[in-house]
Amino acid sequence: MKRTPIILLLILSLSLLIGCNGQQENAQVVATTKPVYDFTDFLCQNTGIQVELLVTENLSCLHDYTLQVRQMRAIESAELVVISGAGLEDFLSDVLQAKQSIIDASQGITLLCGGHDHEHQHDGHHHEEDPHIWLSVANAKQMAYNISQGLIAQFPQHRDMILENLSALNQKFDELTAYGNDAFSRLRIKDLITFHDGFAYFADYWDLHILHSLEEESGSEASAAELKELIALVESHSLPAIFVEENGSTSASRVVSGQTGAKIFTLNMAMGEKDYFESMYQNIDNIKEALG
Repeated sequence: MKRTPIILLLILSLSLLIGCNGQQENAQVVATTKPVYDFTDFLCQNTGIQVELLVTENLSCLHDYTLQVRQMRAIESAELVVISGAGLEDFLSDVLQAKQSIIDASQGITLLCGGHDHEHQHDGHHHEEDPHIWLSVANAKQMAYNISQGLIAQFPQHRDMILENLSALNQKFDELTAYGNDAFSRLRIKDLITFHDGFAYFADYWDLHILHSLEEESGSEASAAELKELIALVESHSLPAIFVEENGSTSASRVVSGQTGAKIFTLNMAMGEKDYFESMYQNIDNIKEALG
């Protein structure tokens, strides 16, 4: 019986430890998608700031995405939410209205037109703006800068480490640019046909030309007229390859490939399991192999 108080104290101590650990595991920062998670997590190295990825599924488009309960709770409990912006997270608009601390990583970035289902209204006119901004390395650098400034404002005690991490991240961006410049300078062909409409920023950054992009989703397969147009483009430009998005439909591309002999290569939106740099290097290598 004399041991009972000691046992109770041990149980209480363990409970307190578990509670403290649980609090430490809670994310202080939630990043909505993989690119902004990768940048934010890198910037928070050696600071103790915990970063959580909100959307963990391998998706390239989020216009039909529905939040789960755990994701709602993660946003509510986070000190700071980092969004990619440019309309990508429209599915979060209602949830984020009540959130005070948000970093919009798209600030200061000029948007290209062409992204489907991301309409915004300005001056009484509707414009379709492409939200896949991170696929331009210049945009990615701006996003990282925007995130770093938001992190410093929220966690000023970590300013020096965040800036040191930003410098290291910019070095990685510069190395990626140099690698792409070298690879693409030797391409025989710089014309692309893609079966996803999200690679315009990538092409624009490296002076590639997208002849046509076909967004094919379940229930909206390519028509016979569209397939005929694509086949004619491949043949008239003597394209040796066409490109599909890694997680996208391949039904139309298989038809075009079968009719023209063009090989099918994949491009990665950097929204899946691979980190940003691995995805981008993979894209460069695949295009170099396909069109070099």
